[in-house]
Amino acid sequence: MRPTNAWMSIDGDTTLRRVRIERRDLRENDLAVRVDYCGVCHSDLHRIGGLLGEKDIVPGHEFTGTVTAVGDAVTGFAVGDRVAVGTIVDSCGECAMCRAGQENYCYEGPTSTYGGTDRIDGSKTQGGYSREYVVRDRFAYRLPDALDPAGAAPLMCAGITVWEPLRAAGIGSGGKVAVAGLGGLGHLGVKLAAALGAEVTVLSRTPDKADDARKLGATDLLVTTDEAQTRAARGRFDLILDTIPVAHDLMPLVHMAALDGTVCVLGHPFPQQINIMELSRGRKNLTGSGTGGRRYTPDLLHFAAEHGITADIELLPSSHVNEALARLGRGDVRYRFVLDNSDLDEPAE
Repeated sequence: MRPTNAWMSIDGDTTLRRVRIERRDLRENDLAVRVDYCGVCHSDLHRIGGLLGEKDIVPGHEFTGTVTAVGDAVTGFAVGDRVAVGTIVDSCGECAMCRAGQENYCYEGPTSTYGGTDRIDGSKTQGGYSREYVVRDRFAYRLPDALDPAGAAPLMCAGITVWEPLRAAGIGSGGKVAVAGLGGLGHLGVKLAAALGAEVTVLSRTPDKADDARKLGATDLLVTTDEAQTRAARGRFDLILDTIPVAHDLMPLVHMAALDGTVCVLGHPFPQQINIMELSRGRKNLTGSGTGGRRYTPDLLHFAAEHGITADIELLPSSHVNEALARLGRGDVRYRFVLDNSDLDEPAE
């Protein structure tokens, strides 16, 4: 086994503690990755808080690092390579979804980066709030040299989560995209949609983030509490990325979708209710999406490198992880915390 230092929620405690965990010995198709930078996702906060009833978890499912060892059958990576790892570390590889490169929808259930069950030995996966991770080579991605590794870490969850629906909707030059919620997902949705050539509008309850929205590439900010503005926007958008992580009324967003337009719910605010008749008034589509598979992830990294896109981050030593989680819970971040895991090399105090 391979011992490494990590930050763990123990017995459901929401305060993470530094612990020593063991990674598996390398299988023939594995990489050992020194985790350099790991993003702090809102779903980490939910799961630490007991959303799925988990105990003793090391969170973290968007990270970048350096290969330190490779299994005997690995040919695509070498020691010293920069890599990125996202929310999925294995899948059945045989179902229709896996064959299509959509392992995120694997019929047997993909193996998540933490809190999942290893398909080989049945052990529980532990995440990237740690100094080392052992991952199957098919689920590690080469990190382009042009991308800053700290700013690139959130691309592996927040970035791919907005990228897949943008690509599925065929968004390009002249498309009209709205992004509801300007947080970790939303700010990357704005950047990526704008780089694709779309006209981007941020939907927000207040005008406070208008300047930020424009700096990120949006052409407009629509205040959703202003009835005149929302009425004027009826039927306006080809795609609405709904990144709001709490329960809210979806009807105003449906009304803003164009003929054959789509509202894609990404914040997963469950449960929700919707009047299906509203979808028939314009052949509108209500859909959801979750993370990404091997089809779109390399595409995202290449596009981000080509266009100089990374997340807007606040970089903290990993020892400040509890501060980051507390501030994230208050919404006190623009727009993603990233942990620098180098301090996990240091002896525990």
